[in-house]
Amino acid sequence: AASVRRLSLYDATCQIAQEVAERIQERNRYQRNGESSAKLNVIIRSSLQNLGEKIDQLKDLLLRAVSTHQITQLEGDRRQNLVDDLLTRQKQLQASYKNEGTEPDVIRSSLMTGGVKRGVSNPWLLEESEETRGLGFDDLRQQQRRIIEEQDAGLDALSSIISRQKQMGQEIGNELDEQNEIIDDLTNLVENTDDKLRNQTRHVKMVDKKSTSCG
Repeated sequence: AASVRRLSLYDATCQIAQEVAERIQERNRYQRNGESSAKLNVIIRSSLQNLGEKIDQLKDLLLRAVSTHQITQLEGDRRQNLVDDLLTRQKQLQASYKNEGTEPDVIRSSLMTGGVKRGVSNPWLLEESEETRGLGFDDLRQQQRRIIEEQDAGLDALSSIISRQKQMGQEIGNELDEQNEIIDDLTNLVENTDDKLRNQTRHVKMVDKKSTSCG
């Protein structure tokens, strides 16, 4: 459930960034045509604030997941790259909103291709493979959800196997306890029999000795 929550929040954050880029592009088009863009500016400012809040939530979720060992350090580093990439896109969008930086259409396309940083692969896709090449945002989101569902199913199967092994171990332990009790009973029986045998032997010797004396 936590993994699905993080994935949904990441998807929502990427979607907001894409919408901001589209709004900025629309705002710029209005400005070039001499039309009023005041309403769009209000929407963009609100969306940028929402984007920042979503990124902060992702950072908090990642911190809790790493600190409580819900994920491995390697997975934590990968997700940190995702958050860093979103922070970079947020700065680019803010600069573009102020007409100070990258054009929003470039930023919007970077949401699908993994960023505009040269030489850095898409951290969301890890590696561009034949399976993911050419897929759109929704396709990639569905693929990631499918992967998480498969991982969850694998973890459930592993948990079931471990539970069965634990049950088998408990049954083996109970069987050993019963066998130890049987061995203890046999040991006591043998000791009692040995004591009786020694007593009978002494009794026979005494009778034999008395018989010899009488003769």
